[in-house]
Amino acid sequence: MMNAVKTSAEIIETVCNEGLSKSKLSLRSNLTLACMAGFYVGFGAFMALRIAAGMNLEIWGSLQRLAFGVVFPVGLLLVLMAGAELFTGNCLFMPCAMVKHGVGLNKLFRILILTYIGNLVGSIFVSWLGNFSGVLADKDTATYIVTVANGKCDLPFSLAFVRGIFCNWLVCLAIYLTLAARDGVSKILLLWPPITTFAALGFEHSVANMTFIPLGIFTGSSPAYLGTVPLTANWYGFFISNLIPVTLGNIIGGAIFVGLAYYFANGLKRADKN
Repeated sequence: MMNAVKTSAEIIETVCNEGLSKSKLSLRSNLTLACMAGFYVGFGAFMALRIAAGMNLEIWGSLQRLAFGVVFPVGLLLVLMAGAELFTGNCLFMPCAMVKHGVGLNKLFRILILTYIGNLVGSIFVSWLGNFSGVLADKDTATYIVTVANGKCDLPFSLAFVRGIFCNWLVCLAIYLTLAARDGVSKILLLWPPITTFAALGFEHSVANMTFIPLGIFTGSSPAYLGTVPLTANWYGFFISNLIPVTLGNIIGGAIFVGLAYYFANGLKRADKN
């Protein structure tokens, strides 16, 4: 009888094989699927912001963070179940494919860079479109959006970096768990807790921030902005103060603490051929 879930050795083998498949994606496929991932994570971000903004922190306390975390995984669910290319997930897949199947550094960097660019383009576009739609324009939501963007751009490098490590550690564990399941319902149930944990704790996800911060900039700089918090976030803070340390942390969290850790823990051997 087939086990309900795969063993750890089977999971990491799947991770390596998935990475090998991703290394063969065409430029068009990679960029298109990466843009789609940016859209999907943006949808989850919109929902999380809208729900949390309606829960006054002084009244709801930590339940506001919990609500944010509970709805945010919608984005990653869409990425995994509909099919899209997410940079943070590829930080798990590609290093494992490199050590197992001999995927070259040129292919590893090609996939990671193309995915990152596609995620960025998709996220900024959906942020602009979300702001333009007006569905997040009420006073409380707009204030919360700008507050989140300001806070992310004000993080010191060291904090953003460490929170980036923790974030993708949890995100890649969520992906790892979904690969253990053999049916869709189980995948969804296994996905949710790690993503809720990272979002509720306020760890930093580079692709999510590609929505959170541009959305805050678009919202706070709009003449129609009704919020009560002045915008301090800017494009320099987005790219330099936040994305650089968070991205570096995400790479380490996914590649080292999940992918390579499980690869070596399970004693996998390098494949003879690709």
